[in-house]
Amino acid sequence: MPQLGVNAGLAPDDFVERNLDIVVGLVSRSSQRGQGFNRRYAFNVVRLQPPTTYEGIPHASPRLCSSTPPAILLHPADFPNPPPPLLLQTSTPPLSRFRHYSTTPMSRLHPLRRSSSSTSTSPPSRSWSPHAAFAAATGRVRTGTLSQEDAHNLFDELLRQATPVPERSLNSFLAALARAPSYDDRRSGPALAVALFNRVCQEDAGLQVAPPTVCTFAILMDCCCRARRPDLGLALFGRLLKEGMKTNQIIANTFLKCFCDAKRTDEAVDVLLHRMSELGCVPDVISYNTVLKRLCEDSRSQQALDLLLTLAREGGGCSPDVVSYSTVIHGFFREGEIGKACNLFHEMLQQGVVPSVVTYSSVIDALCKARAMDKAELILRHMADNGVRPDSVTFNCMINGYSTSERWKEAAKMFKEMISLGLVPNIITCSSLIASLCKHGRSKEAAQIFDSMTAKGHKPDITSYSILLHGYGNEGFLLDMVNLFNSMKNNGIVPNCRVFNILIGAYAKCGMMDEAMLIFAEMQGRGVCPDLVTYSTLIAALCRMGRLGDAKEKFSEMIVVGIQPEKVVYHCLIQGCCMHGDLVKAKELVSEMVNKGIPRPNIVFFNSVINSLCKDGRVVDAQDTFDLVIHIGERPDVITFNSLIDGYGLVGKMDKALRVLDAMVSEGVEPNVVTYNTLVNSYFKNGRFDDGLALFTEMLSKRVKPTTVTYGIILDGLFRAGRTDDAKKRFHEMIQSGIAVNISIYNIILGGLCRNNCAGEAITLFHKLAEMNVKFDIKTLNIMIDAMYKVRRREEAKKLFAAISNSGLVPNVFTYSIVIKNLLKEGSLEEADNIFSSMEKIGCAPSSRLINDVIRMLLENGKIAKAGDYLSKVDGKSISLEASTTSLMLSLFSTNGKYREDMKLLPAKYQIFDGLG
Repeated sequence: MPQLGVNAGLAPDDFVERNLDIVVGLVSRSSQRGQGFNRRYAFNVVRLQPPTTYEGIPHASPRLCSSTPPAILLHPADFPNPPPPLLLQTSTPPLSRFRHYSTTPMSRLHPLRRSSSSTSTSPPSRSWSPHAAFAAATGRVRTGTLSQEDAHNLFDELLRQATPVPERSLNSFLAALARAPSYDDRRSGPALAVALFNRVCQEDAGLQVAPPTVCTFAILMDCCCRARRPDLGLALFGRLLKEGMKTNQIIANTFLKCFCDAKRTDEAVDVLLHRMSELGCVPDVISYNTVLKRLCEDSRSQQALDLLLTLAREGGGCSPDVVSYSTVIHGFFREGEIGKACNLFHEMLQQGVVPSVVTYSSVIDALCKARAMDKAELILRHMADNGVRPDSVTFNCMINGYSTSERWKEAAKMFKEMISLGLVPNIITCSSLIASLCKHGRSKEAAQIFDSMTAKGHKPDITSYSILLHGYGNEGFLLDMVNLFNSMKNNGIVPNCRVFNILIGAYAKCGMMDEAMLIFAEMQGRGVCPDLVTYSTLIAALCRMGRLGDAKEKFSEMIVVGIQPEKVVYHCLIQGCCMHGDLVKAKELVSEMVNKGIPRPNIVFFNSVINSLCKDGRVVDAQDTFDLVIHIGERPDVITFNSLIDGYGLVGKMDKALRVLDAMVSEGVEPNVVTYNTLVNSYFKNGRFDDGLALFTEMLSKRVKPTTVTYGIILDGLFRAGRTDDAKKRFHEMIQSGIAVNISIYNIILGGLCRNNCAGEAITLFHKLAEMNVKFDIKTLNIMIDAMYKVRRREEAKKLFAAISNSGLVPNVFTYSIVIKNLLKEGSLEEADNIFSSMEKIGCAPSSRLINDVIRMLLENGKIAKAGDYLSKVDGKSISLEASTTSLMLSLFSTNGKYREDMKLLPAKYQIFDGLG
């Protein structure tokens, strides 16, 4: 290594002074930023007097020790545990100080076993080769088997032998330390590299055995950047100048990176645009990319774009590359500037820069996160058109995007395509897709994804298990849920409170409170403490089932264990008390809430309770709850009164409903159109059509304008009463009043005409509406298909049924029921079977009512074997035999039954009528 200042013919301080213009100009431009980085500080930088503490390192930075230009850091890592202090000093500390540093363990780096072959224990060899020793050590660094102590022992031997180590050997070793892949804390390797450099620079023999070169300084500046100490990198640059070494492109780019990593971005831009020539270099695309990345990381993507355009316009033989564009595009996406990012992406294509799979994936990921799935799909198609094959990252982005957008079908399709290409989805993607499927009631398909994830070597975590457990629980697949829970325990994953809450909630939802309480006991037995959600779930379920005593017990228990009940718990218990007649306790709980400063239930809460009671026909309990509302000082609103009116109407007590109306007016609450609609509907349902119409006239006289709903109630009521002409008159009145006629009104009219033997008239009206381009729904088509069968216009019915899919509608179980039953009436058994099969193929589950209707029709026509086929579809879960079906079978297959001899054609479990009679 040349002595300080020798090349320049200057004494050391003269050399420093001669270089101050460069260092002050390049290193100390922060005076514009108010940091006071002055000439004196720059002099100290050249003398290499940096701070003596060490704090950390970012992952990945430019490759500085090869002929390949440095690559831009795209994914900085964060390491929470800093390595030992890094020392860069001009004085020589005692060797023991380094030895203390060297004994600090490096995470997951396997120390050498002490043996006769160990470098640290074997005696010095006269034929010791530094090239061979450093080559072996470099290999061990790359495999993660060299400890810090071994590294220091290597340098002990180097200094002891005083044999110069070849430049390439030393630099390769230091570069390997900078990127040691097996370190948990990747700062440790760079820290050790700098510490070892200190030794060869500070020990007496150091300058003779390992003279640093420009490449060495490049590697060490890289290490400082990795160590999150770019200020030390700048100090090393000062030392490089002090040693009289000539800078090159790699050093210049690393110098820029040090500025960027020190978050001195404006100075980096100044050096890039105006000062690179003073270093004897011309900025290349790596130089620009380094600064572009820092600008984008500082949320200054617009400035980055300006710099990118400058590069494109004035690059002087240097043009933006795919990394340049990708960096700025990603910056815009991160700042939420989706439009600017997309525009720059298209500009990139127009400039002939071919995006890489990383670029495409970055754009797709950002669009998916913004839920702009249509744009993401366009980019994906463009990617395929350009011959760029999507990788795992691309597919993961698309699947996550579809899942979060609740487009589970597209997500599942993309998942299957990914698997078919041999790509492996990550656990986050799998969990996202599983969650989407479970949310849409497809937990069985989600389980297949879960199993494939396990088969691919991904170990499901507790989150994945929780998602699938919740899906099973919501769909009532309790056995599957329990089996999954047991497999979770077998795989060594300890269930937490959330998991137990899912199990308890699933059983509670199904009313299986004994099982829920057993899970609760197991939860406590495993040392998992129940939380507010646990108790809320149990209390709410117990209240729904009328087990108020048990609910109150759990309420007291949660207080004893130190969980303070919140608003939701009080609401559950108060609702339970109101629903099951313990209004005294409800009042106590309301008072308790007030005393604790918890807002008491408002009228919205009580409206929900009153409405539920009224819908269940428990209008007396609803009235008591209404009285409680008054007692606690809440003021009933129009919704409260309307619910109570509806409740009395449902049980046929119209006189009391009218008294509520009077009380409503007395309280100053103005009846609205919903009030009158409720009363008119109640009159019609109780057969008091004239009273309903009279109230409708009163409504008009009070200037309460009727709505489409009002006329729907009246038209439906009149048609059901057989008063077809009156219904037609009201319909014309509705049109003349200018009230909108929607498809619901047309369905009422078409259905009413068919119900009153006017199917032909209904078909004529239907065709007229079709000419008017009225948009029908599936209910309309169901009505008309049934009408056409009734008037024996079978071919028209079949054509209408076949046209459903072309109209963009989906036939439902009622559609299939109409067609199948009419085909059976005509004796077209095979055709009916085909329709039933097509129904199952499209995933439309037959209802229990349809199966029972079909079975009875077949039995009545003596088609016993065919009836047996349909009986086999009765699984005891969603489908069960109705009493009328069982009664018919008893009469046909008992001792004196008409088809007793044919009973053997039934499934075995239904051959139970033998001997009955």
